[in-house]
Formats: sequence, structure tokens, C-alpha cells
Amino acid sequence: MTKSLRSSRWFDTDDLRGFGHRSRLMQMGYSREDWEGRPVIAIVNTWSDINPCHAHFRHRVEDVKRGVLQAGGFPIELPALSLSENFVKPTTMLYRNLLALETEELLRSHPVDGAVLMGGCDKTTPGLLLGAISMDLPTIFMPAGPMLRGNLRGEVLGSGSDTWKYWDERRAGRIGMEEWQAVEAGIARSYGHCMTMGTAATMTAIADALGFCLTGASSIPAADANHVRMAAACGRRAVELVHEDLCPSGLLSRASFENALAVAMAMGCSTNAIIHLTALSRRAGFPLTLDDFHAAGQRIPVLANIRPSGENYLMEDFYYAGGLRALMAQMSDLLDGSAATVSGRTLGEETDGAETYLGDVIRPLDNPVSSEPAMSVLRGNLAPDGAVMKPSAADPRLLRHRGPALVFDSYAEMKAKIDDPSLGATPDTVLVMRGAGPQGGPGMPEWGMLPIPKYLLEQGVRDMVRISDARMSGTSYGACILHVAPEAFVGGPLALVRTGDVISIDALAGRLELEVSDTELAERQSAWVPPSPNFGRGYGWIYAAHVLQADQGCDFDFLETKFGAPTPEPQIL
Repeated sequence: MTKSLRSSRWFDTDDLRGFGHRSRLMQMGYSREDWEGRPVIAIVNTWSDINPCHAHFRHRVEDVKRGVLQAGGFPIELPALSLSENFVKPTTMLYRNLLALETEELLRSHPVDGAVLMGGCDKTTPGLLLGAISMDLPTIFMPAGPMLRGNLRGEVLGSGSDTWKYWDERRAGRIGMEEWQAVEAGIARSYGHCMTMGTAATMTAIADALGFCLTGASSIPAADANHVRMAAACGRRAVELVHEDLCPSGLLSRASFENALAVAMAMGCSTNAIIHLTALSRRAGFPLTLDDFHAAGQRIPVLANIRPSGENYLMEDFYYAGGLRALMAQMSDLLDGSAATVSGRTLGEETDGAETYLGDVIRPLDNPVSSEPAMSVLRGNLAPDGAVMKPSAADPRLLRHRGPALVFDSYAEMKAKIDDPSLGATPDTVLVMRGAGPQGGPGMPEWGMLPIPKYLLEQGVRDMVRISDARMSGTSYGACILHVAPEAFVGGPLALVRTGDVISIDALAGRLELEVSDTELAERQSAWVPPSPNFGRGYGWIYAAHVLQADQGCDFDFLETKFGAPTPEPQIL
């Protein structure tokens, strides 16, 4: 290999270590012609047997390898933590930072010159990108792509969103077991991530808008042949990135993050975008704050008519309508077209001339999907460090509301009591659940879309104000106020709320208040007893010792850019 390649430190030296590295490659059947003078491309693959979003990655990695070989590179596949949103408990969010650490150290410790990151399921995209930003090798992201539309007897089903809808109908006694099982069998019909505007679609669109993808790649359905071609193109481009020495530090800028923030809002993004994009921006040295998200929500209309903010369409329709390139062209006046992308061209050059083919799926600026913002940040004595809400997916009558609190101290308590007819909740009640934040959950599970009491469902109630320090799925909807910071577990004001306290909200004005005097709150605070730690050893102990609060992106404090110089390259002795 040429001395300009990082991998040459492993393979070019005429010493015992160089001999060992070369001989072990030959042990696996490779010849000098396979690696000599070629960039080594790590393909970080988050496939597993229990991750349906990535079920095609076992095959798609071969397409990426084909592209690397076509461009004169040497591909090596490095398996990484899969983080299947559907199955990992208590939540994949507990392990996002573990994937970030693994990605960074996989790239640091192996003889690689660049990387293709294969991800898409909710926490895999931010986890992979966090690690790649910190390691700073030439990197391209290959998104998993959304699954095909769901189907129920000719009716389109959207993952997550229709799950909650039909579950409420079943709890209300409006559908039976046969129809429920038909939903179960028809809602997820192919590999790929959720095809609603959940966290997976939100985060791959953000990766795309940041410039980490071949522009528009995030919109391609996983089962489409164009996805196969895109995977190979990622492999080819990864080799070129090494020759051009285009690393994340040369790719990302303040404009990149402002573009990603604007695109997220126009997509009607998942509330989880706030946590992940905040963490990414802080890693890259261009920190976004909750105020940036609130301002963007007020300024950027929702243009993508995709559930749950939209009513009619899913990601497959979005692709047919022109995909992310068309959306970004539609909102070009709100973006900085000079921002870089991994193609080597600017974002403006990549989106120039992109057309919208289905005008009801991708709306123009003067005809948005919703008059309400995709995101609103609320502050007040109940959330001094902020809380978030998705007004575009809530009943408009609840965006300004005042009502009595009904408090649950845990998810288990809420689940045990929520359908008790003696609960006393009315449509005006504010359901409060605490103990579900980054520390309390642990890991801040997606419990924030609290179920509506069964007896209220039977009366036709379909939305109520719900407040928690948890997250909720991006496929969820309703008047849910989330990410309350500081969380109750560390003594935030949410820990002091009592059943019967009056809570007032104004989502559009960004206000969340507990109508209790400062004197009373101070007395409650002095009487508050911290809960016992969740972990006494292992990764959970590390997590609890170092995780930041929701308003800071839930990264580990020791991984942020502020800690100074990058970790040194490994010695090869």
C-alpha cells in the first residue's frame, strides 16, 4: 500500500508485525493483489437475526463490497451492535452510546482507511454517526430504507401509528381478535424500517440532510432494486472519499446542522430527533440547543404529508413523489445550499432541478400539511431545562390546556391502574408519569404516549394531555409532553407533582407551569428522597455515571468534543 493510507501502518512495514498482518490476511485466502495499494474500507454492519429493519443487510453488504471492489478498494465487514428497536429491553436508547463507542473503536483499532456505515433502525443511525464523527475517517452512511406499506383488507396501514390506533379500538371494544390479528399480520410486510415518519425515517433523513448519504438515498424503500444499486454506489464512493481525504470534520459545518434541523421539521419529524441531533451537533462542535429546535418549529412548516403528522401517505409514497431531494428543492430558500455532501458536491448542486411528482405528498411552502409546528419546546417551573411536544400530531384543542394532574410514579404503576374505572380521570385530566428519564427508565424508554383510560376510550375520547420524562416513538401521536428536564429521578420538579395539582400548558407559546407556589415546591423538594440506583455494576453503572440529561442529547459526558484532543492512533509495535 502507499504510505498515504492509514492502513499502510499495518501492512507496509518490513518487520515482524507487518509479517503477521500480511500472513493472516493470506490465511483467509487473500493475495497481495487484494490489498496492496488499495484503500481498506470498513463496512460497519448492524445486521442481526432479530433486527427486522436490517434483515436485508446480510445480502446488502455484498452489494457494498461489490462497489468497493469496483472502485479499487479492499472491503472488510465489521459487525456491530444491532440495536433492534422492537426487541431490545428496556430500550435501545440505553445502548445508543455503546454503539457509538463501538463504532469509534472499531474504526480506530482496525487497519481501515474509510468506512461505510450500514444502519437505519432508530438508534443505529445516530449511534453509528456519533462514533464516526469522533473517529473522523472518510465515511459514508448507507440507510436501511423504509419497509413497504402495510395492508389490512385493502386499507393502508402505517407501522406504529396504526398499531396505537387499532389497539385503542380493541380496548374500546370496537374490533375483535380476528381483525386485530389481521392488523398484526399486515402491518409489517417487508424488511426495512418503519414507513411512517417515525424515528428511523427521521434520523436517516437527518443523516441525508447532514451530507452523510448520497443525496436522496434515505428515501429509497428497502425492497426496491434501486436500494441495491445505491448500496453498491456507497461502496464506490467510500473509496473515492479516502482518495479525497473527505472526513466528517471537513464535511460538517454549522450550516449542515441547521439544514438537518430545517429538513427534520419539514418532514414532521419524530420528537426523538431533538435528542439525537443535539448529541450529534455537540460531538461535531456545532451545538444545537432546545431554543434552536423551537425556533425552527415556528419557522419551518410541515411539508411531508406522512403519518403521523400527515394523514394520507407513507414513506413509499414519499419516494414516488420525489423523495428527500424533491422536499429539499421545495424548501431550498430555507436551506444553505453551500453545505457539503459526501458526493463532493454541495447540497444545492445535489438538489437543483429535483421535481415533485405528487403534490399532495410533498406540499409547497404555501400549502403546508399542518398549521401547527412539528416541534415545540416548553419551559416553566415544571420543566426549567425544557420539555418537547409535537403539536402537528396532537388534537388542536389541547395545545392550550389547564387541568388537574393524575400522577403515576412508574410505568408499572400506570399500567396496573390506567384502566381502573375508579381512577377518576376525565378528558380534562393531565396524566403524569415520572421515573422514566435517562436515569430513571433507565435509558428513557418510549413510554410517553400514555394510554387513555379504557372507560374514556369507550366514551369516544382519543386524546388527552400526557406529561412525562420519557420519550415516545416517532410513530406515536397525541398531546404528549415529553423529555421533561431535569428528570424526576434526579430531583427535577416533575418529582414534586402531586395528584390534584393544576398544570397549565400553552404549547405554541412554549409554556408549561405547575400552579403551586414556590414556597410549597421548596418544602416538597426538601422532603424528597432520591431513589436507589438502578445499577451496581457493568455497562449500566457506566451509563448511569456519565449520561447527560435529555436537553443535552443524552450523550456520555466524556465523549463530547469539549474534552479536547482526539484519542490517539493505536501504536503498532
